[in-house]
Amino acid sequence: MSDVAQHLVNAASLGSLYALLALGIAVIFGVGRILNFAHGQLITVSAYVLLVVSGLPWPLVVVLTLLTGVVLALAMERFAFRHVRRADPATTLIVGFAVAALIQEILVLSVGARSKTVDFATSTTLPVDIAGISIPRLDLVTMGVTAVLLIGLTLLLTRTTVGIQLRAASEDFGMARLLGVRSTRIVATAFAISGLLAGTAAVLLTAKSGTLAPEMGTPAVLIGFFATVIGGMGSLPGAAVGGFVLGVVTVLMQVLLPDGLLPYRESLLFTCVIAMLLFRPQGILPAATAGQRV
Repeated sequence: MSDVAQHLVNAASLGSLYALLALGIAVIFGVGRILNFAHGQLITVSAYVLLVVSGLPWPLVVVLTLLTGVVLALAMERFAFRHVRRADPATTLIVGFAVAALIQEILVLSVGARSKTVDFATSTTLPVDIAGISIPRLDLVTMGVTAVLLIGLTLLLTRTTVGIQLRAASEDFGMARLLGVRSTRIVATAFAISGLLAGTAAVLLTAKSGTLAPEMGTPAVLIGFFATVIGGMGSLPGAAVGGFVLGVVTVLMQVLLPDGLLPYRESLLFTCVIAMLLFRPQGILPAATAGQRV
């Protein structure tokens, strides 16, 4: 039973991290129908800023990392995506790839291609014994942070004027604009939320691995995209559910697969995503509507 409980905690922790990655992608797609593959670079740049300011008190380090994600996301929206919002989806997809490649190459030129280690929140790797289960503190922090962000995002969307406008825009942007919703401001707000989630993911990923690399954001954005597909494109609850489902499936494969099949875990995981697209393309919790271009 203790082993089962340990695996459940691992699945919940990994699912929480995946949910953050998925929400960062889903919030932009839900409002602007923009699939931002440069989201991974938001995480990467935020993580490198964390490395630069790691000597400061940790609350200030966290705040500066989160601010980096928000500012860079707003800059992406202003100088790249704002000009192509009404273009066809293929154009916005290419712009996202171009922005991601540009930021990654700038990082390689400025900080080098080699991985770097960072000494941040090392105490969170120490385990805590709860009811006979040894749980790393970072897993508890990850689950707690995700829970707080999900609650905060829910309150934002249901209790504030900006949140109501975001929900209205995600369901019918054309009607929302006719009712007075300013498209530029609402899309910028969605990018800011995405940047905040990216900064949070950067803090957790850096604390978890202790290493940084210019390409570290690419696997993160792929995981977020897969979780979004599983949960339902454009659905914020679906993105969160998809992240948790992906985390549970990943841990189950790690535990149940024979040693000979473990190297193919990622391939099997991608096969599950393809199966989801074939048999339920709308995802687990599909969005209320397919939405409109902004």
